[in-house]
Amino acid sequence: MSTRILVFAKAPEAGRVKTRLIPVLGAQGAAELARRLLHCMLAEALAAGLGPVELCASPAPDDAAWRGVALPREIVKSDQGEGDLGTRMARAAKRALQTDDAVLLIGTDCPALDASRLRRAAKHLALHGAVMHPAHDGGYVLLGLTRFDATLFSDIEWSTAAVAAATRARFAALAWPLHEGETLHDIDEPVDLAHLPDSLAPGHQNGSLLR
Repeated sequence: MSTRILVFAKAPEAGRVKTRLIPVLGAQGAAELARRLLHCMLAEALAAGLGPVELCASPAPDDAAWRGVALPREIVKSDQGEGDLGTRMARAAKRALQTDDAVLLIGTDCPALDASRLRRAAKHLALHGAVMHPAHDGGYVLLGLTRFDATLFSDIEWSTAAVAAATRARFAALAWPLHEGETLHDIDEPVDLAHLPDSLAPGHQNGSLLR
């Protein structure tokens, strides 16, 4: 089964990404962390070996914001386009499922979402038709589908603690089986830095974020 991994990411520009971490890391440090998380997630997605890996970029991949950001040659690049997060994810998922058997939608904020977890998610996806890894903040870090329905992405209060619950309710309303993986941590708030591997700490070779 060919499973396309869609990686949603913003260009790692200082002052525009990881803004809730700026009080701790500074604008440049937060941007550097975003860059490292992006590179890590793309590498893990490629290592999973499930199928095409597509970077759904914001702004568009040919925008100057991406200049100087080294990206693996193997990845496909696309523009997230306009609309809220749900609109952008729905558009990408619908398009992907026209050519691939299954799709995994992920961001770059969860370093625990490594190649082995991606492969396990794809196995559950093949068995159940849908898979989700909830996040501790009430969202989700991965959503996998083998078929599309727009209600999974519409009228949801994105970036709130209600996202996973609302999505779970949509699957129930559709009567679609859903496998839920373990709940994982996003790196969004200063408290989340406790879950960041030392190797990803921006600008600190000794792994200390708060020296």
